Amino acid sequence: MATLAQARILGGIGSILVLLSVVPQAGIFLGLIGFILILVAVRSISDEVADRSIFNNALIAVILIFAGAIVGAAVVFAYLLRFIGGVLISPPPDPSGLIGPGIFSLFAAIFAALVLIWIFYIASAIFLRRSYRTIASRLNTGMFDTVALLYLIGAVLTIVLVGFVIIYISQILQVVAFFSIPERVSQSVRVQTG
Repeated sequence: MATLAQARILGGIGSILVLLSVVPQAGIFLGLIGFILILVAVRSISDEVADRSIFNNALIAVILIFAGAIVGAAVVFAYLLRFIGGVLISPPPDPSGLIGPGIFSLFAAIFAALVLIWIFYIASAIFLRRSYRTIASRLNTGMFDTVALLYLIGAVLTIVLVGFVIIYISQILQVVAFFSIPERVSQSVRVQTG
């Protein structure tokens, strides 16, 4: 059984790895490992305070992020297949026919994919907020509440790009939040859950 000390280390290291996901080439791999470590840490916290909703909400948040990316990519991929198939079957008589409606349709498909990803991202942030708010109240670590709020605000504002900066700030604070986890659960928390 994992302890809060292990959750602190795994969550802190995982959060640092997520911050490093902006590094070219290795960043995606580091970010993925970071997400896994954070999930393991959240699972440990969930077990330690005997509240399954903490882990369940975090897991739903991660699933929604990946589902949003897959749905968005599928929309663009489906359009590209349709576009390429249309060009191969009946090529336009002149190059202007390819540029006009084809480019407009491509931008519409990309826009639709981005909106779908954005919606999934907001839904994910809501579930992450539920998980982190419960962690904040159960472990008396208010930084998790701050991280959750900033992450949600950032997710909503990603549509105007400033949200990415806010999310990055929340990721930095997430490192602090995990390293602020106490060694043990206080007796009052055990009484609340048990």
